[in-house]
Amino acid sequence: MAYPGVFYSDDGQILRAMQVAGGTGGMIMMHAENGIAIDVLVEQALARGETDPRYHGEVRKALLEAEATHRAIQLARVAGSPLYVVHVSAQEAVAELAAARDMGLPVFGETCPQYLFLSTDNLAEPDFEGAKYVCSTPLRPKEHQAALWRGLRTNDLQVVSTDHCPFCFVGQKELGRGDFSKIPNGLPGVENRMDLLHQAVVDGHISRRRWIEIACATPARMFGLYPQKGTIAPGADADIVIYDPHTAQVLSAETHHMNVDYSAYEGKTVTGQVETVLSRGELVIDQRKYVGHAGHGTFVPRSTCQYLN
Repeated sequence: MAYPGVFYSDDGQILRAMQVAGGTGGMIMMHAENGIAIDVLVEQALARGETDPRYHGEVRKALLEAEATHRAIQLARVAGSPLYVVHVSAQEAVAELAAARDMGLPVFGETCPQYLFLSTDNLAEPDFEGAKYVCSTPLRPKEHQAALWRGLRTNDLQVVSTDHCPFCFVGQKELGRGDFSKIPNGLPGVENRMDLLHQAVVDGHISRRRWIEIACATPARMFGLYPQKGTIAPGADADIVIYDPHTAQVLSAETHHMNVDYSAYEGKTVTGQVETVLSRGELVIDQRKYVGHAGHGTFVPRSTCQYLN
């Protein structure tokens, strides 16, 4: 519903896709922002000389995320389709999802660590540093975080994904100097998700059981991988993480393994770290060192969403 001229789908195209999904057991994953209206606000901001990264967040209004979320829900109702809204960032959008779920509709939502731990304060960092935090949906003011944590606790949001989409600061994010609309949208985070969410356990936002549900068990069920994935049980793949909940670590581009030249969480200390990872019973991480090998991965066919059965 965003990025006109690039990825944008109009309401008719969305309805047709939802009708197919509703008839075949598929599920639509929706980026819910009113891209047409946002483009008007971008044009007007640039005409006023508002070119810094922070204006990326200011033009992508929370109400336009909420409006698109509401519209997606209503289109899904017409089509008889389930709906999964990705990277929810605004408290107004959470309210739309909660209202739909209160009606018993098959509507689901995810958020991401950047919306839980970062804010428009990062977008406003001086000397173009804010460009590192340009993503869509955008970072919101800190007051939105409470609604996101509450949604995760009440199951109005079911999953924390990453929307991992890294661009290097040098040579890529810098393309938007003098025009925030040219900053590539996306930030790195896939390596930090589990540790940041464990910090949320330490901070009292969620329980340890909920940590596993929103990061591991629910995604497997949501996308048709359970019980092969998402549980430790006879017959399941032996995918097991041994996690040290007490060791502190500092997140940094100096030590992360992602192929990108900055960390969105540079210098942040979190409590908890992976010790060992087994994939189908084979060691791939041993004492925090990678010991896997090329060719170990296999294609895993998926069934339909197991929350719709």
